[in-house]
Amino acid sequence: MEFKQVLGNRRSIRYFEPDKPVEKEKIQTMLEAANRASRSGNIDYWKALVVYRDDLDAETLDALRVPTTTADLDLAPVQIYFFADCSYADPANFRKNLKELVTLGALNPSHGWSDAYVDENVVGQIITPMLSDPAVVGWMGTIETGLAISSAMLTAVDEGLGCCLHAVNMETAKQVFKYPDHWIPCWTLLVGYPAEDPLTGGQRPRRSISSLAFMNNLDTPFEEDPAVTEKLKAQGLIQNEIDADKRAAEVRQLARRFGLPE
Repeated sequence: MEFKQVLGNRRSIRYFEPDKPVEKEKIQTMLEAANRASRSGNIDYWKALVVYRDDLDAETLDALRVPTTTADLDLAPVQIYFFADCSYADPANFRKNLKELVTLGALNPSHGWSDAYVDENVVGQIITPMLSDPAVVGWMGTIETGLAISSAMLTAVDEGLGCCLHAVNMETAKQVFKYPDHWIPCWTLLVGYPAEDPLTGGQRPRRSISSLAFMNNLDTPFEEDPAVTEKLKAQGLIQNEIDADKRAAEVRQLARRFGLPE
């Protein structure tokens, strides 16, 4: 699928085919995409725990629920728990990784990079003071884990899967999965083959970029070029917004199929 079409087709899927297994190959593909997301200092913040629903007993699955996750957990065959591992935010790791990037030519002398620059300027004057603040470490780790999650989600769409970010009861998750204290829970990604048609309801509403982005100063909105907008529509990035009546009919059908409230 073309990249802009993947972006345009992404939906938060909440109706999954509960009995259609997700191939391990596709999960691996999602994780490989996550592993290629941008991260400062090439630091491995992101961690993921892949859990197959059918490997959980009913009591554990029930204990993972929060008020917003009921049918979703029953329907999705796979849960991927994403964490930010803040132990990797260590000056020594930055020093090692940045020097490796200098050696490989990813960080270049033309931009001032050298082993001495890494030691004296980057690690000595920037990274070490930043990492002394736990709030900064948490901010860096969670943002960059988010980039990994985004790559995994878009890859799921490209692989013909549906996915949705969800909250779960992390007290239960901590007890069951025993993840380390220095791992910050970010999101749980539910994954499976969609039982709903991802395109039926159209795209969810989005405000115009001129209300969200600015040019040169915060008094000047970034104005869209109508010709570019039409081009992006043709490429599938911008699609028709959700049709509430059409979506309601689909939801009624799905609710009846799965014995859920209408």
